[in-house]
Amino acid sequence: MNSHYDPLLECLRIIGRQYQQTSTPEHITNGLPLDKGRLSPATLERAAARIGMSCKQSKSSLLTLNEALFPVILLLKEEKACVLVGFDSDNAPQVIYPELPDATTTVPLEGLAAQYSGYMVYCKPKYTANKRASLTGSPESGHWFWSTWSKCRGLYRDVITASLLINVLALGMPLFIMNVYDRVVPNHSTSTLWVLATGLTIVLIADFSLKMMRTWFVDLASLRTDVEVSSRIMSRVLGLSLASKPASTGAFANSIQSFESVRGFTSSLTILALVDLPFSLLFIAIIAWIGLPLILPILIGAALLLIYAASIQRQLKAMADATMKASAHKNAVVVEAINNLETVKSFNGEGHIQSDFEASSLEVSRQNAAMRLLSGTVTQGATFVQHTVAVAIIVIGVYLLIDGQLSQGGLIAAYLLSSRVMAPISQTAGLLAQYHNAATAMETLDTVMDLPQERPEGKEWLSRANLTGKIEFRNVSFRYPDDERYALHNASFVLQPGEHVVVLGKNGSGKTTLQRLLLGLYQPESGAVLFDGVDIRQLDPAFIRRQIGYVPQDVHLMHGSLKHNVLLGDPSASDERLLKASQLSGMDALASKHPAGFDLVIGENGQGLSGGQRQTVAITRALVNDPMIMILDEPTESLDHSAEASLCHSLKRVGENRTMVMITHRSLLMELASRIIVIDNGQIVADGPKQEVIEALRSGRISGGKA
Repeated sequence: MNSHYDPLLECLRIIGRQYQQTSTPEHITNGLPLDKGRLSPATLERAAARIGMSCKQSKSSLLTLNEALFPVILLLKEEKACVLVGFDSDNAPQVIYPELPDATTTVPLEGLAAQYSGYMVYCKPKYTANKRASLTGSPESGHWFWSTWSKCRGLYRDVITASLLINVLALGMPLFIMNVYDRVVPNHSTSTLWVLATGLTIVLIADFSLKMMRTWFVDLASLRTDVEVSSRIMSRVLGLSLASKPASTGAFANSIQSFESVRGFTSSLTILALVDLPFSLLFIAIIAWIGLPLILPILIGAALLLIYAASIQRQLKAMADATMKASAHKNAVVVEAINNLETVKSFNGEGHIQSDFEASSLEVSRQNAAMRLLSGTVTQGATFVQHTVAVAIIVIGVYLLIDGQLSQGGLIAAYLLSSRVMAPISQTAGLLAQYHNAATAMETLDTVMDLPQERPEGKEWLSRANLTGKIEFRNVSFRYPDDERYALHNASFVLQPGEHVVVLGKNGSGKTTLQRLLLGLYQPESGAVLFDGVDIRQLDPAFIRRQIGYVPQDVHLMHGSLKHNVLLGDPSASDERLLKASQLSGMDALASKHPAGFDLVIGENGQGLSGGQRQTVAITRALVNDPMIMILDEPTESLDHSAEASLCHSLKRVGENRTMVMITHRSLLMELASRIIVIDNGQIVADGPKQEVIEALRSGRISGGKA
């Protein structure tokens, strides 16, 4: 089915098998950003994590590899790879090539060295507790956000080291001024002045260099964290079980977008403020050494500021929660209006939508304004306190100066140091004012990240080559979330490979539910869906969908070329597979009519193509992987008679030797089937040869369908 060659994937599976960490190719690669349909060294670590392994890429010569960590993946030139198992007694490398995964080959060292790129990947299984250990807890991969920070602990260690040096060097300017006023000026010692000035210049250059390095370290760590966290969020969203999908798409999208609030709060400015905060104690100690009474206004000002910032936290949290709800509603209105714009216009619903949007926008603006006003009292209060502290230090310092307890230089130095003390304290107070906005966003994202996935972590799937096309429903019952009524109840039937069946039923009878269960989009509440005798819950959903060619009733095409739309699920598919599928579906005729051919650009939702042409593209897309099972949901519903006849002719060619499940009431499509299943109120009320079921429907002996 998926015939393209992926050397890194095969090498990873070879090493995985040696550690009993096996899985299907679909499980390892599904949802990853592949490069031309293949794993790259950048995505290898994420792929390895899916089979319980950790990877580390390293640059090393063949002769200096750590044999204790064998086997390793060698990255070869020309985007090739192999697994190095070890060296024999003659120091000749023993390798496994992905083309021959079950054979170990001894190769000359010189030949392998000529192919070796200089980079290799160590792969080892992660520790996973025995299931019995769940009584005492099991190791977790960590929180989706905070665990990414630990990967940058080396960078943050460098940030803290740089901050320590920067804050020590910050003493240079106050001490320089104090010595100039206290020693240089009274003694007219210009030689001392130049020595101090030269030393301070060196300190300032070092301070500038360290600050630039610290900023670069923080931004680099933030970049790495941001990329990984964003990737994790999108991966969880795409892997979401449909049974757990929130009802409102707009509100769900707003929840995901709330990550911007978290990102803003944990930006480089926040990190630097928190890192600098402990060093305020150092500056307070220096000020106390200069003149003990001078620290009183600093301590009082800092305490008042932080107490006030803490006192308004409850109000800020309530406002943040209200803003999040209002923003979710506003976003839901926008998304729903865009998705249903044609319906809104057809029924003159613009006024209602506009009114709803303006009401939600007004609520968002009100809440934001109230939050900004309350937060502003903290930021403006911090400025006021900072200036008041400075004035108080000057006043107290003058009295100390008059009493002879403080020099003029000491007063100026204390004044400069007070700003270094109050700056991070003021920033921390400002962060407290922003905290609940980010905290509410984090809680929302925690809920999103905790939603059940259709491919649970640690789940072991059965590996199959291909399906033959046998399908069985065994006493299947299913209800949608928050719905007490069974959409399908105690349904049982068996389809043999190559059999063509039509499913009939009224609207809401359970036809679409049956199709969704076949695709693995939902799981039965009771009973089992089996492919070739294997429960669908034991097969990877990505594998199932690669084995099934699905043609939906409403075809959704994306902006891009014909080829892009057809190869949506497998961008690396060969041109040969594309041409074969196009010839079967008849899309080759569509491509040949335009000079751009398969590069013909179409608009969103297939703009520029007729209904029949869109259905042809959908059928081609379903055939690219050469599936043995086809599911067609009312594929000719929106077509005229001529287009329907043409499509049925294509389907007749397509259906040879394939199992076909067609949900339709159209007589032309029924000619392709030899069997009819009738569903009514979630139950199968008829199942048999086509003519017998049609006669029973016409005579009224069974209900639930029309023929």
